[in-house]
Amino acid sequence: MGDKMKRTIKQLDLKDKKVIIRVDFNVPMNNLIITDDNRIIASLKTIKYAIDAGAKVILMSHLGRVKSEDDLEKNTLKPVSKRLSELLNQEVLFINETRGKILEEAIENLKSKQVLLMENTRFEDLNGKLESSNDPELSKYWASLGDIFINDAFGTSHRAHASNVGIATYLESAIGFLIEEELNVLEKAIKNPKRPLTVIMGGAKVSDKIGVIENLVNIADHILIAGGMAYTFLKASGIEIGKSLLDEENIPFCREMLEKHSDKIVLPIDSVNALEIKDDAVINNSFIADIKENEIGLDIGYNTVKLFKQYLVDSKTIIWNGPVGYSEIEKFSNGTKQICEILKNLDSIKIIGGGDTAAAIINFGYQDYITHISTGGGATLQLLEGKDLPGISIIKGD
Repeated sequence: MGDKMKRTIKQLDLKDKKVIIRVDFNVPMNNLIITDDNRIIASLKTIKYAIDAGAKVILMSHLGRVKSEDDLEKNTLKPVSKRLSELLNQEVLFINETRGKILEEAIENLKSKQVLLMENTRFEDLNGKLESSNDPELSKYWASLGDIFINDAFGTSHRAHASNVGIATYLESAIGFLIEEELNVLEKAIKNPKRPLTVIMGGAKVSDKIGVIENLVNIADHILIAGGMAYTFLKASGIEIGKSLLDEENIPFCREMLEKHSDKIVLPIDSVNALEIKDDAVINNSFIADIKENEIGLDIGYNTVKLFKQYLVDSKTIIWNGPVGYSEIEKFSNGTKQICEILKNLDSIKIIGGGDTAAAIINFGYQDYITHISTGGGATLQLLEGKDLPGISIIKGD
């Protein structure tokens, strides 16, 4: 990211300007009913700031993936415009186009402090992936609709699309409050953490996290490995894991990490096992060496929770990415809940990478005890890998 802070929305004069804000309204919906409006709420600070500054606000977002005509109906942003107008307490003009005369005229007629939301940017993916491939012509066209561009969609900033990198190529640009907060918290935790820094790595596959482990093993004081990925590490250390999840081709990577960083990497010492993954499975908590050949390891056991706790209570910064068990099923969610319970009582900086871990923590009701829950899944991982995010690096520092 470079050490210069990116230009933020506060540094630009927005009065009477047409300000395009790329937000992340990619909310879950069921039959056009929004089931979770967290992402809309997360964008309010930036939108309200632009309104108060006297901008003519033009909002852009994607929603889901658009591969066929059928996706157009279920991935419309119209329900979002309704919810947003309730939250802002003012009308949000919805234009169900991504280009053309109707959209252009509506933008021309916008007055200061008014808000317009255009249709799902990925509708442009139907004829040749124009949004997702960052098509230069589409980027130029969208940029021509505004005077200033603000990127506040952290969750898509690891992708170079027309609606982030594309528009920012042609317009004076800055980041919004949500991205600013994400960068402040995540970059500080990696570049200048309060130590000890302990990382909890969970989730299913080793392959998804190789870059993160390679980067963080040089930065963290300890990495506690759990979730489905732990069994590949255990296998690499010579333990029989029964029918547990195995990422065969990454055994050499795990072995190398364990040999080079045996002082930092902490593996589970017991496991909650079952014969199948289902709600009414019979479970068995065994030491790691005692997993039977027909069993699947699906959660960390009691002793592992105690072991992890010893590292966590001493930590000043904790980064958690990936549940420590198959937490969607009640019987295999105990480890994840126990880790939440440990974190709840700690007075340290606690950062949750987005995606499944965030969902589990909110679902179990622990969000109030966490310093920062990231809004990005893939974007957070890419930052933790020490890589640039194209949607943000295109925006200049001051």
